[in-house]
Amino acid sequence: MDAMVQESRAALMETGATRRLWRRILMLGGTIIVVAGGVGFWLTGGRYAGTDDAYIEANKLLVSTDVSGLVQDVDVKEGQKVHRGDVLFRLDPLPFRIALQQAQSHLDEEVETIHSMEEDYTRMLRDIEAQKAQVDLALTSYNRQLALVRIGGTAQQNVDQAKATMDTAQSQSQSLAQQAAVQLAKLGGRIGIPVEQHPEYLQARAARDEAQRQLDHTVVRAPFDGTVTQVSSLQPGAMLVSSMAAFMPTSAVGLVGDEGKWVEANVKETDLTYVHPGQPVSVTIDSFPDRIWRGTVTAIAPATGAQFSVLPSENSSGNWVKVVQRLTVRIGFDQSQDISPLRAGMSVTAEIDTGHRRKLTDLLP
Repeated sequence: MDAMVQESRAALMETGATRRLWRRILMLGGTIIVVAGGVGFWLTGGRYAGTDDAYIEANKLLVSTDVSGLVQDVDVKEGQKVHRGDVLFRLDPLPFRIALQQAQSHLDEEVETIHSMEEDYTRMLRDIEAQKAQVDLALTSYNRQLALVRIGGTAQQNVDQAKATMDTAQSQSQSLAQQAAVQLAKLGGRIGIPVEQHPEYLQARAARDEAQRQLDHTVVRAPFDGTVTQVSSLQPGAMLVSSMAAFMPTSAVGLVGDEGKWVEANVKETDLTYVHPGQPVSVTIDSFPDRIWRGTVTAIAPATGAQFSVLPSENSSGNWVKVVQRLTVRIGFDQSQDISPLRAGMSVTAEIDTGHRRKLTDLLP
């Protein structure tokens, strides 16, 4: 009986020693695993910089025109695909055609006026030459009367009358010369130049060209390929006021480009240490969680969003709290992918592979 008890005690003691041994091994092994895992995590950490504060962007424009008028036709509908140059809508062209006709009529009138002014100037030159002959005749008569009055052959009254006639002729000659000079100035300083170079013609032609431009702008076309939106805000018969006349931005039809989509990711400044253009990016879109798009960092904003704020924070006031700033990183999609399902404004999670790897030497002081 005593032998059995002793054997049982020996077995229990051996079992306890074994458990203590395993406990020490597990504790030491667990510590080694945790340390190794922590070191491994630290070594592999810092390679990826990501954010979920990112969105799909695309070329978009609120298409309008710089002339005011009544909407005549709307040639597109909501969600319609259009190409560059396709007509979106038209304004009533009648008022602009009338303005163009008036401007063209004024231009033709200016051409006739210029020809008439040149003929008047030529006539003035002939009148000046004729008046010079009158001046010479009056001067000769005056000199004759002076000679006669010295020898008593005529009365002083005749001398005075001859002098008055000469003065009148000279005054008329000077007046004709001044009128010719004014006429020549209106003709641009010389005659015989092409009509197209006259200031009055250039002014009238500019007015005609402006009227033609406004008529052309009554037909509004798509500036690039895209998809039309917000068409319901524009209906035939509505009065469209140009932004130039309203002194405020106005729009008629929205247009979102089908090509050239990109991602704008707002990344914390503390994550941008090793980020630079050209690095690969993995893009996950909330609408398509099972797909991953590939992209490349194309640009990093030169300033944070706070720098463009309407009311920037005043850090010198004394009530300063440090806030991690964000910079916009533009990410372009690889051209080999189909990005047609993507829509502007979709939420995105972007992960940038910086390729940076930590070293154990970095832990050394």
